[in-house]
Amino acid sequence: MTGDPAAHAPLDPAAHAPLDPAAHAPLDPAAHAPLDPAALQVLVARCAGIAEEMGAVLVRSGFSPNIKERADCSTALFTATGEVLAQAEHIPVHLGSMPAAVAAAIAAWGDAVRPGDQIIANDPYAGGTHCNDVTLVAPVFVGGTIVGWAANRAHHADVGGTAPGSMPADALTIEEEGIRLAPVLLDHEVEERFVAASRTPDERRGDLAAQVGTNAIGCARLAELVDRIGGTGPLEEVVDYGERRMRAALRALPDGVYVFSDVIDSLGPRVTQQLPAVIVVTVTIADGRVTFDFTGTAAQRPGNMNAVEAVTVSAVAFALRCATDPTIPANGGAMRPVRVVAPSGTLVAAQPPVAVGAGNVEVSQRIADVCLGALAQAAPDRVGAAGQGTMNNVLIGSRAGSDGPPWVYYETVGGGQGGRPGRRGMHGVHTGMTNSRNTPVEVLERTFPLRVVRQTLRRASGGAGRFPGGDGIERDLLVLEDVTVSLITERRASRPWGLAGGGAGAPGENWLLPGGDEDRAERLPDKCTRDLRAGDVLRMRTPGGGGWGADPDPDPDPDPDPDPDPDPDPDPDPDPEHVTLDHEMRG
Repeated sequence: MTGDPAAHAPLDPAAHAPLDPAAHAPLDPAAHAPLDPAALQVLVARCAGIAEEMGAVLVRSGFSPNIKERADCSTALFTATGEVLAQAEHIPVHLGSMPAAVAAAIAAWGDAVRPGDQIIANDPYAGGTHCNDVTLVAPVFVGGTIVGWAANRAHHADVGGTAPGSMPADALTIEEEGIRLAPVLLDHEVEERFVAASRTPDERRGDLAAQVGTNAIGCARLAELVDRIGGTGPLEEVVDYGERRMRAALRALPDGVYVFSDVIDSLGPRVTQQLPAVIVVTVTIADGRVTFDFTGTAAQRPGNMNAVEAVTVSAVAFALRCATDPTIPANGGAMRPVRVVAPSGTLVAAQPPVAVGAGNVEVSQRIADVCLGALAQAAPDRVGAAGQGTMNNVLIGSRAGSDGPPWVYYETVGGGQGGRPGRRGMHGVHTGMTNSRNTPVEVLERTFPLRVVRQTLRRASGGAGRFPGGDGIERDLLVLEDVTVSLITERRASRPWGLAGGGAGAPGENWLLPGGDEDRAERLPDKCTRDLRAGDVLRMRTPGGGGWGADPDPDPDPDPDPDPDPDPDPDPDPDPEHVTLDHEMRG
């Protein structure tokens, strides 16, 4: 359900006049003494602490399992002019792209907002990522002046569209992926329009309320801080500090030009979409600045494997942070020395009307891969081999017209992390542009008519090497009623690459076991939307990570990780083949 396109237009800002036309300039930044290094570090931590508190509020008050259990959400603070001030360590693809949404909100409503207002937006072509990711932005006032903004983004499990979960694998245009809201003031009418588009309106209403409360906390805390420190000048120092740290980190890297390319396996389920598409980046480092140029990347195509530019910027920010110094404050200053060239109309800077649902979750992973591959040439001692390179998206929902209330389940499944200089890759974790948790089995089975009948590490799926790649996951999911399933996955043909002589990780696999019958197992494509019947089993085998370094002795089995405190093996079961969750035994 997408509604009338005209309904996506924002309300007229002129109809919502500000309290004071001059009240939106930041307080005089020069009206304070410069902070000493200790005081600056304390202020950096205080700002980050507010963002972390916002995140805790959002997770604890979230209504859906996707937010309260998987923590598929992110929070951040912004300066009065819209630069990132601080962000919590949440979802990379959210955080790196949120500045575009805040900029769009300020452009539309910055001169019209009042205390207590919240701006809502999810339009990928107006600062968003994909329609599921809903952003709320709220102004922070002190003495009638805007001193900053609080913002959060949460993945809503269903916002309409042609299939449960709002990421239909066969979508060709954005209109098939659900309701779109350009930046608009959130009021009762807008809220009702938004929740009415979803198959699960009560869940949407609950998650939206959690987002509103989260920004209220952020606004209150930032206003208290600005009042205590005597203005916004110290906040500008925080952002400037991020710039100084990033420039120093870039100067520590060798100047040069570094090129890397990789492929997207396919662009959709149709035969005409089952062809690889190239993503290429040229990274130029010179005198404390860096340019990421994606010229040469394949053109956008009909389907949902297209990423908007904000997603590309987020992948650049993530990769650069990994390859330089993760202690650099994650604020807008750190991105000032960074230039991103994303040619319009390509897979990394899609233009309407193409669908973009999988661009956010899958193309983002490959963009991060190519950025890390290029940066590995400049910082070989800091960058690991490729992780699984996919989020392994599973979307399941009740069929239209079925008995009982509609429901929608969304999950991303972990896989192998790439081996790293000095340490093997972790097993069965989310990698790259996602940082969400898994849905606990107990919660999944209590909430949805689904059963996890088997979940295990996929042994030997990590790439060989001195520091091997982590293993993927194998999971069998039993559906207890007729459902519609969408799979959006990658690395089913290509393999996560190794580095420094390490081997590639194993590609993933998707299978359908009709009625749970192994003898009738059917290999599913990497992207598809299918109807399943009660009793069917969906099996997913996720990719392993690439290995790092040539394996000096490929025969012995012991863990070669010399780290005295290596990442623990999360599977202590004495049977290394699998762990079975037997529901009959559990009663």
